[in-house]
Amino acid sequence: MAASNASVVFLALIIVLVVVIFILLGICWKFLGPAILRRLLRPRRAPSDVPEYFSGNMSGNLRTITYFDYATLKKATRDFHQKNQLGRGGFGPVYLGKLEDGRKVAVKQLSVGKSGQGESEFFVEVNMITSIQHKNLVRLVGCCSEGTQRLLVYEYMKNKSLDKILFAGAGAADGGGLPFLGWRRRQQIIVGIARGLQYLHEESNLRIVHRDIKASNILLDDKFQPKISDFGLARFFPEDQTYLSTAFAGTLGYTAPEYAIRGELTVKADTYSFGVLVLEILSGRKNTDLSLPNEMQYLPEHAWRLYEESRVPELVDGRVQAGEGFEAAEAMQVCQIALLCVQPHPSQRPAMSEAVRMLTMKTDQSIPPPLKPAFLDRKNLKQEGGDGADMTALEMRSPTSYWMMTPSPMVDRPYDMSFGK
Repeated sequence: MAASNASVVFLALIIVLVVVIFILLGICWKFLGPAILRRLLRPRRAPSDVPEYFSGNMSGNLRTITYFDYATLKKATRDFHQKNQLGRGGFGPVYLGKLEDGRKVAVKQLSVGKSGQGESEFFVEVNMITSIQHKNLVRLVGCCSEGTQRLLVYEYMKNKSLDKILFAGAGAADGGGLPFLGWRRRQQIIVGIARGLQYLHEESNLRIVHRDIKASNILLDDKFQPKISDFGLARFFPEDQTYLSTAFAGTLGYTAPEYAIRGELTVKADTYSFGVLVLEILSGRKNTDLSLPNEMQYLPEHAWRLYEESRVPELVDGRVQAGEGFEAAEAMQVCQIALLCVQPHPSQRPAMSEAVRMLTMKTDQSIPPPLKPAFLDRKNLKQEGGDGADMTALEMRSPTSYWMMTPSPMVDRPYDMSFGK
């Protein structure tokens, strides 16, 4: 009899416990919402566990990054508040975020539309950056793929992107309150970018072409060390191939002529973009400025003319010349190397290891003289541009006409990745 009563009491307790659990779940469902409740009940995954949405053919070391849920990044960015937005690019905005452990990060929220470009960039960038590691390449902290959300989380760069500082001083004596880049800092940035590209082209296990080297894709840490960012357009380049035939993607003004016109991609396309970027760092101006007189509008053309006339110091930002540590002979050497990087044919451009060697040596005795770069001959354009056949010949002879006049089919605006405020 006693045993029977004990069984009844035990059964009653079980029923009461089940009812209480259902009541609590109902309360949670009402006040927390189904999404949060499902997330709380979901089994926790260790940060190093690789999510299922990455396919088995991913070559990167996916265990080196953290996999965030969307709620964590939404909280870190204060619900992606407008005041936390650091910049905006072709694939979506970038926000400042603060994780629960106090770390500041930059969160890139990719736009995944019908084109699928945001989705493609997400997988490309995760795959690329987890395959490589270098002090002059931006570090991917983690990512998130939840529902339709695709987010990339990077280390935070205190000093923004290079373009924010480099071009801010135009017309403002104080540079808009941003730090000034003197000659030694500019040299440091140029060499750092060159070393990052040398690693991608020659030292990484997988040879990589970035395809979008430009000022807004160079981030600066608290010591102004440069880090190459935005690998969404990057391509793995097989060792046994001379070039890849591919659709043009990049930013107008930095693009190598053989790639823009014929779609022939080699690592020397990055070398060309690097040369244009070096000229921007020297001069403190953008590669194309239509507000200037005709002969100065396109920077490589202007730089070549000054180089031929031994007037390279006139190219250099006036504030740099007036600042501490400036050496005209060093500026001449850097300009000469930049012009070598923008030679018309890929074989005439130096490998990035050779560019690093020339940039870091003390004299310019072993630096070969550059040939005339490929740029738009405006007089010929006016005289010959009327006939279709002549125009085609002109494009091949002066390739700049193609990418100054024709919008890019894939990316026709700068991709802003400035991780600072």
